[in-house]
Amino acid sequence: MSSDKIKATRTVALVGHGGSGKTSLAEAMLFNAKAVDRLGKVDEGTSVLDWEPEEAKRGGSISASFGHYAFNKHNVNLVDAPGDDNFLSDAASVLRAVDGVVMVADAIDGVKVQGEKVWQYVDAEGLPALVVVNKMDRERADFETAVNMIPDMLGIKAVRLQIPIGAAESFQGVVDLLANKAYTFDGGKMTIGEVPGELADAVAEAREVLIEDIAEADDTLMERYLEGEELTADDLAKGLAKGVSDRLFLPVAAAAALKNMGVQPVMDLLNRLLPSPLERGAVKGVKPDSEDEEIREPDAGAPFSGLVFKTVADPFAGRLSMVRIFSGTLTSDMQLLNPNREAKERFGQLYVQTGKTQKSVSEALPGDIVAIPKLKETHTGDTLCTVGDPIQYPTIEPLPAVISYAIEAKEKGDEEKVFAGINKLLEEDPTLRLDRDPQTNEALLSGMGSVHIETTLDRLKRKFSVEVNLKTPKVPYRETIKGSVRVQGRYKKQTGGRGQFGDTWLEISPAEEGEGYVFLDEIVGGAIPRQYIPAVEKGIAEAMQGGVLAGYPMVDVKVRLVDGSFHAVDSSEMAFKVAGSLGFKKGAVQCKPTLLEPIMKLVVMVPEDAMGDVMGDISSRRGRVLGMDAKGSLQIISALVPMSEVLTYQPELTSMTGGRGAFTMEMDHYEEVPGDVQAKIVEAYEQAKEEGN
Repeated sequence: MSSDKIKATRTVALVGHGGSGKTSLAEAMLFNAKAVDRLGKVDEGTSVLDWEPEEAKRGGSISASFGHYAFNKHNVNLVDAPGDDNFLSDAASVLRAVDGVVMVADAIDGVKVQGEKVWQYVDAEGLPALVVVNKMDRERADFETAVNMIPDMLGIKAVRLQIPIGAAESFQGVVDLLANKAYTFDGGKMTIGEVPGELADAVAEAREVLIEDIAEADDTLMERYLEGEELTADDLAKGLAKGVSDRLFLPVAAAAALKNMGVQPVMDLLNRLLPSPLERGAVKGVKPDSEDEEIREPDAGAPFSGLVFKTVADPFAGRLSMVRIFSGTLTSDMQLLNPNREAKERFGQLYVQTGKTQKSVSEALPGDIVAIPKLKETHTGDTLCTVGDPIQYPTIEPLPAVISYAIEAKEKGDEEKVFAGINKLLEEDPTLRLDRDPQTNEALLSGMGSVHIETTLDRLKRKFSVEVNLKTPKVPYRETIKGSVRVQGRYKKQTGGRGQFGDTWLEISPAEEGEGYVFLDEIVGGAIPRQYIPAVEKGIAEAMQGGVLAGYPMVDVKVRLVDGSFHAVDSSEMAFKVAGSLGFKKGAVQCKPTLLEPIMKLVVMVPEDAMGDVMGDISSRRGRVLGMDAKGSLQIISALVPMSEVLTYQPELTSMTGGRGAFTMEMDHYEEVPGDVQAKIVEAYEQAKEEGN
């Protein structure tokens, strides 16, 4: 009985670019299966799945949401993944938890850059998929153009299972090429009929192409097809399923999800073509604390194991851990092992979620996605398993952040509440990062984009009643020297009692790049007693922290302490510390000091028609293009650009490319700041000093 249930289970993610209509498709699926009693609409704020206030405000998904329904004797676990670049990491992590994918493109724009990016993660997981060309009811809808984009953008053959009946205002439904039947829709109700006469020739031609594509997926079928033998409906169904399973092609359907047109056939295709946990097969992990491979079969009788692929901060149930079950049976009375934390966990209830609605269940089987409340030690990416038979699955690594803002509490005294709240949100969203820059002493909140950061702060305000100010972060410039000098650092202070005296001679010169601060004690003959030399070194180190040009730390400087003198009574560690500091500051000014700036490695992915604008913009930012590469219809530009020029690059790239561009950025190295730019930085520093800032 359990194996039959697992065989009839489908665990599927809806993915695609933001605005393609994934949530509308999921809403229609849930409505058709009677899992919800109304057809929710994103634009009207009535969506079951986009239930967070921030999603209603922005009219789109910012976080993966979950639904469950039964349709045609199948139980479907549905994950609606966000498509916006700002929340792409959430989409990437849920792909670890599913067995198949419905890729949603739209009939106006086809597959956009964000869709191509999420497809890379689908590819990496080796997930079988089908494509739905959505929004066939919209003006400028063009099914053929959208389908023809798929091989270029996703690198895989597209196979039409349907052709639409009309488009835009005249869209009525679809023709199923294998069944040779027309499915038309009125108010969401589907009627099955004959192929319209005006489409008969086009359907016959498309059907022949489809049969040939299916035959190519199986050598035996291909041989029979070439010998002129007619393939049966059963032959074609098996060949189609094999082609999807082996990822030889992507079957394509058409729909207008907002009007619930074409959705029921998609639900049927999902059941027929995407695999069950049994068909996906065993999952590999390792034995904790070793590299020995462990295998778990999707069997209800096997030892339990699952992966926590997402954490949700629920306002009522507290923290919810979303778990995909890979093996065994999970019940609420079990004690589980978290091998990542070497901790044991107990819990009282299991839930399945549809939007924000939770339904308590007594047990869950392989393929199921369940929510476990209030696990004490467990975080996103952790494995949960049977205590006596442990296994550990690969962790989920969040995508690197691409933008950072300096943050400070809006109200004085709220600092502790702000950082406590952000740390709670970090548990829910691993792509967020909170750091403190040791050089600028700013608290930096980093994320996947400006919208990601703004949404995080909206949630911080709603959940924890605190607000923050966002600022562009200070650039962590550094100072260094290009020349050498021999200089005296002398400190003499005489008061009524004991005085202060320290005398040093320093030779200051550039060190090798990356060496930092090199101090060499070359005192001979006891010119300075040994106990004072560490104080000289410390005084120089402290002086280096404030720089000599614009207040930035100095790096790659070599200082030789070569001579000096002392006073038997008035010398002290403090005196020699001050003498070293004074000598360094006086000498560094004479050593051709210069500013260094951080240089970022920037990789930008843009459509070809935007490449000229983007490259021109990079040059205007003092960037150097390292190379270009093509991937499908995308151009990939690699460049080195000063950090100061790309602090707000994300919204500016979005504006330049109409939302079709994407980028990654990481620190590469430091370089000398050009003279004209350096002069402006020093001038701004001097002015700020005069104003007392």
